[in-house]
Amino acid sequence: LRIREANINSRTLTKMVSSKIIFFGICLLILIVAYSPAEASPQIELMGGYDIIGICITNCAQCKKMYGAFFEGHLCAEACVQFKGKTIPDCEDLSSIAPFLNKMN
Repeated sequence: LRIREANINSRTLTKMVSSKIIFFGICLLILIVAYSPAEASPQIELMGGYDIIGICITNCAQCKKMYGAFFEGHLCAEACVQFKGKTIPDCEDLSSIAPFLNKMN
């Protein structure tokens, strides 16, 4: 009877140690994944700066969708690059997009 009890205790101890090792391994894996570097190109950079040129070009594309053939999207995007996003077009403000509007005959 004592041999059987010792054998059962040995199995229980082995299962406990095995589950602790698995738990430790999972925790270690989570830490590695959490602290691994990730690559992305967000509109708002991590250092607090904005990707102004990207926002400017995105706004040009939005205005092109809104105004269609009346809006010169490529000229707007070229202006974004040339002026480094200093004048961001606002599709609802005609004065900001006036240089890129054309008349349809």
